[in-house]
Amino acid sequence: MFSTQVPIIFSILFLIAFTIPVLMVAGLAKKGKVKNGFWWVLGFYIPYLTVVAIASHNGFFDDVMLPPKIVLTTTLPLAIFVTIIYGTKICKAANTVLSLKDLVKIHIFRLIGSTFIILFLYDLLPPVFALFAGIGDVLTALSSIFVAKAIENNKNSARKLTYVWNTFGLFDILVTSALAIIFTKISIDNGIQGVEFLAEFPFCFIPAFAPPTIIFLHLLVFRKLSATKTG
Repeated sequence: MFSTQVPIIFSILFLIAFTIPVLMVAGLAKKGKVKNGFWWVLGFYIPYLTVVAIASHNGFFDDVMLPPKIVLTTTLPLAIFVTIIYGTKICKAANTVLSLKDLVKIHIFRLIGSTFIILFLYDLLPPVFALFAGIGDVLTALSSIFVAKAIENNKNSARKLTYVWNTFGLFDILVTSALAIIFTKISIDNGIQGVEFLAEFPFCFIPAFAPPTIIFLHLLVFRKLSATKTG
């Protein structure tokens, strides 16, 4: 079931680590006082990711095409879904309840983006893509600690710092997503390595979960900043 191109122990550790972002997002819904929010989030992501895992195991995402099949069948539908959620009254109400600090510090889970760098070291991802995505994720994750601390301590610069940090984090995930498409095109045209390994289990969870979820979380920060300014 696991890819043979990396040590099985690495795949297992990644799979265990990947439960953390899912649980953190569920916990955010609970903090936002969404009724049964924790269980609603888990009730969505667990079956969804299970289907993704089965599809990957059966080679459904293996065709190298543009746009990548995994993007077309997982990333895009999830992006549409979270966009709908973002516009609901429940989400807006939860955003009001949540603290800016909580909305920022959840991004510590992006440390899992270091996986990109590890996969590059195994020659499974193009260096430009892997290093940009991996370093960007790690920087966003680590800097979220300092931004959250500045918010907690009511630093005068906290608001501007949060804007800069949030813009950087959003830019990073958007460019990473664009690079995935670009390198797929290059792979098809020139027969060289692209990002097709991200269709392998369990790493297929990255494109299936991360881009829409992370963008959604960054938009919540911008909404919170806008609301607090108005207030």
